[in-house]
Amino acid sequence: MSETYESALLDFCRTDERIVVMTAENRAPIRGLPAALGPRFIDVGICEQTMIGMAAGLALRGRIPVVHALATFLTMRAFEFIRTDVGIAGLPVKLIGAVPGFLSEANGPTHQALEDIAILRTIPGMRIVCPADAAEMVDALPAILNEPGPVYVRYNARPADRLRAPFRIGEAEVLSTGRDVALLVSGFLLEETLQAAEILEEQGYDVMLVNLRSLAPVDTGVILRCASLTRFLVTVEDHFRTGGLRSIVAEVLLGARQTLPVLSLSMEDRWFRPALLHDVLSHEGFTGPQIAGRIRKALRASGIQPGEKRWQTASL
Repeated sequence: MSETYESALLDFCRTDERIVVMTAENRAPIRGLPAALGPRFIDVGICEQTMIGMAAGLALRGRIPVVHALATFLTMRAFEFIRTDVGIAGLPVKLIGAVPGFLSEANGPTHQALEDIAILRTIPGMRIVCPADAAEMVDALPAILNEPGPVYVRYNARPADRLRAPFRIGEAEVLSTGRDVALLVSGFLLEETLQAAEILEEQGYDVMLVNLRSLAPVDTGVILRCASLTRFLVTVEDHFRTGGLRSIVAEVLLGARQTLPVLSLSMEDRWFRPALLHDVLSHEGFTGPQIAGRIRKALRASGIQPGEKRWQTASL
């Protein structure tokens, strides 16, 4: 991939003078923009609340602020400002949260955003986007900038090596279809979940894999299709169990009065142990082989064996 988030954002800035780039001393993904944008680049220092208040004021004057900060401080330290200044007014402020979830890796609990989705999806009209990799981050940018209201993005610069469907807010990406189990994943854990799906397929299970890259709004149609076509759902996320992907899926199923076994692979009641990312995934059980093993154990406990006849769902 030749285009980066920084280069793509700069291209949009050059064609749309309303875009203003802001940061709370988080320049890692946008180091080249200050020189290119001049006064349209604003670094407020470590003052997330001030940044959101300024962004709201700029939006009221017709600008499209794209603000950058560490996800944990952006969503929690500045929450009241996001809710009151941006959310109530429905302003087009774009919130880019750096190192969300496990991507915080070696940082401790103070810097681990494991509740960011739960917090921000309570704001009416807030859109939430979780790109699976750097290419999807770039693909999502036009939709993010064109959205008339606020958008929160879990920033992701992880390498990309696959083809993907065009990005649309509110639309999931179905990577494979199957009858035994549906794996629903958001964000960078798609890479590990792809490995898990391949392992399960090799072991004889029929797997549906869905990239839920937009969580607010979420693709309810795809979730309900998974629930209708398969016998078991799995949600995979680097977020607390409460309020994230598992809760979203449960709400969709409850609203449609559908029930089936659901396995939640998430952080249950604690923050993760800081380490390099690979070690974090290994320690917390989120590598591809570990995900496959946890799912296989749950399937067997539910009486779902590989290679079984699937006449029950053949007509769907």
